[in-house]
Amino acid sequence: MFWSATLLLTVVHLCLAKPLAPRWDNLAEKHSWADIPRGWEYLSPAPADMVFDLRVGLKQGKIEDLIENLMETSDPNHERYGKHLSQAEVDTLIAPHPESVNAVESWLDYHGIGAQHTNWSNDWVIVRVTVAQAERMLGAKYNVYHHSASSERVVRTLSYSLPRDLHSRVDVVAPTTYFATVRSMRATSFLQPNLKLTEGVSQATDISNGRVPASCGTKITLECLHTLYNTKGYVPTSTATNKIGVAGYLDEFANYADLEIFFQKFRKDAVGSNFTTIQVNGGGNDQNKPGVEANLDIQYTTGITFPTPNIYYSTGGSPPFKPDSQTPTNTNEPYLDWLNFIFNQTTIPQVISTSYGDDEQTVPRDYAIRVCNMFARLGSMGTTVFFSSGDFGVGGGDCQANDGTKQVRFQPSFPASCPFVTTVGGTVKVNPETAVDFSGGGFSNYFLQPPYQAKAVIPYLANLKLKNAGLFNIAGRAYPDLAAQGAGFQVVVNKTVVSVGGTSASAPAVAGVFTLLNDFRIANGKPSLGFINPLIYSRASGFNDIVSGSNPGCGSEGFTAVEGWDPVTGLGTPDFLKLKEML
Repeated sequence: MFWSATLLLTVVHLCLAKPLAPRWDNLAEKHSWADIPRGWEYLSPAPADMVFDLRVGLKQGKIEDLIENLMETSDPNHERYGKHLSQAEVDTLIAPHPESVNAVESWLDYHGIGAQHTNWSNDWVIVRVTVAQAERMLGAKYNVYHHSASSERVVRTLSYSLPRDLHSRVDVVAPTTYFATVRSMRATSFLQPNLKLTEGVSQATDISNGRVPASCGTKITLECLHTLYNTKGYVPTSTATNKIGVAGYLDEFANYADLEIFFQKFRKDAVGSNFTTIQVNGGGNDQNKPGVEANLDIQYTTGITFPTPNIYYSTGGSPPFKPDSQTPTNTNEPYLDWLNFIFNQTTIPQVISTSYGDDEQTVPRDYAIRVCNMFARLGSMGTTVFFSSGDFGVGGGDCQANDGTKQVRFQPSFPASCPFVTTVGGTVKVNPETAVDFSGGGFSNYFLQPPYQAKAVIPYLANLKLKNAGLFNIAGRAYPDLAAQGAGFQVVVNKTVVSVGGTSASAPAVAGVFTLLNDFRIANGKPSLGFINPLIYSRASGFNDIVSGSNPGCGSEGFTAVEGWDPVTGLGTPDFLKLKEML
């Protein structure tokens, strides 16, 4: 009995002194889809010996502190307002705990993956693996899937798992269950060929007296926007510091020659100026293939902000999948690719405009949260991130949930639904402006309503009563935040003026106005605005309230624009002079 007791105590002592080693074969599901995501079809198993880069996003050590800091530095009533963090300070906050790093290294070592096959970058590690290795590591089955609308082929899995000991240490692994690719993303713009075209700047004489002519109700030019949003006459002076960036995808190339023609027609004082193209992740710059979306974005951001430097980020990552290829393939994670690139730059524009998105439900929750937190990181460093709200009202198609229930619900858009970006809806007409019927808007199913917008959103929900009950998440982050004109933009494409609509037009218009506000602040010795949502929700008087129109979708009338905030036009359209006065 004595020896048995002694042995027992020894075993207990050893267990307390040295925890049991993790079991890297004890897997638990991280994410899965009930069905193949809509728009995709199975083609074949992925070749076992195909090599690709697997990204592992480690839990960020102090992400809650970073978000708390962001809320303080973005609140105009807080003593720390405008005190943005440096890249080094942000890196310190998001650095994973050393135990998480050790655990992931041990897991990789267990699977025979040494340092020569890994590339660490603070909270991410990129691992060069074969499909067979990834399947063993993640308890997954990778297949080739085809997206008929874009002819895109990708390698993805319908589910993946991680060892139980890693669930608290790893946020996301990609590519796994996120099926969207560069080509399958939605660009929120479209041609409007039935609108008659505006030649030259014939509106200038009508606008010279400060009135907005009726013609701006169907055909938008720079003069219309300058007058509508009170930017006319402001000349930027902080051009050595202030910049604006446009994130482009889909092999959309902004064209230099078309911009020159655009300036000749609509802003003669800018003739001879240009923008800078930065190619990201193999993105192209084919000047023989001008893109409608790219030209729309860059012509209106440069036109509004001239002579402020404009940067167009041409983000690649959409080569066709070749089953016989033994070389690493691009894994098509558009937001991650662009964000990881931008965080490695020595300087980042003070404003970024993006006009692409996906249905929120098609983005795995863990992926969406991680990307959204990366936008918070940008805001913490003083960058304002704008996204268009989408062009399908409260949702396009049959609006069925993809969780197996097929329940019909409104379909929020991501990243528009992220609480750390500023989302822009659309308007149309003038004297007064009204909501355009395709303006995306609603409530997130992933992200809770942030405190900064509660005072604006709660009254709207109270007045809504039972309308649309059960079709949306009343506790979700509400969007859009702002709005601007979204139809009839006159854009030069391949030397010809065409008419373009969509919230893709609205987002760069608002981004241009806030770039001018940054210029004013910098010229007066103040920092850039950074994350603006707490500011704009506390200073709603700086916007033109839109009180009519709606955004139907999902077989419903959608939401209606009313006095105050609404999920069609947000707080309204910007008034530069009022905002400048407040700042």
